[in-house]
Amino acid sequence: MKNYLKLFWTFFKIGLFTFGGGYAMISLIEKECIEKNKWISEEEMNNIIVVAESTPGPISINASTYIGYKVKKFLGAVISTTALVLPSFIIIILISLFLNSFENNIIIKYAFEGIRAAIIILMCEAVIELSKPLRKNSFFYSLLLISLILNLFFKVNAILLIITGIILGIIKEALNKKMVINND
Repeated sequence: MKNYLKLFWTFFKIGLFTFGGGYAMISLIEKECIEKNKWISEEEMNNIIVVAESTPGPISINASTYIGYKVKKFLGAVISTTALVLPSFIIIILISLFLNSFENNIIIKYAFEGIRAAIIILMCEAVIELSKPLRKNSFFYSLLLISLILNLFFKVNAILLIITGIILGIIKEALNKKMVINND
């Protein structure tokens, strides 16, 4: 029972104190699940991120479900996922009850501006953490630069860029393996 409560409290805190969505939560999930509780390794977290990004739904929910399942099987997955979304659910209900009071409140307006600034920092930290295990070579930097230009200046859909990146990565690896086989 104690382990279930710890799992619930860990993901409840992550859901409560992280604004900005799934990517902003990644660094907090890593700190809590790798460093503090040692439920998963860094390598497992990298794999979780890849799978969570590739499956439908928010990355944080997918990651929490996987980690919960790893720690305490099906019930652990249910507990961790519920705990992660519960704070947002409660906050949205409270906001909806008092929305008219919040709309013109200058303090709330400034609070949200501060939250937005913090979200940018959390997302930058997530980008740095996600890029650490990657092989950084000319292919990586070329793909990064081309994707950035296509998305920012030509508004190419991110999904199309991701699918193209997957295809190019597979082709590159296949060509690399073919060259290794031919050299042997």
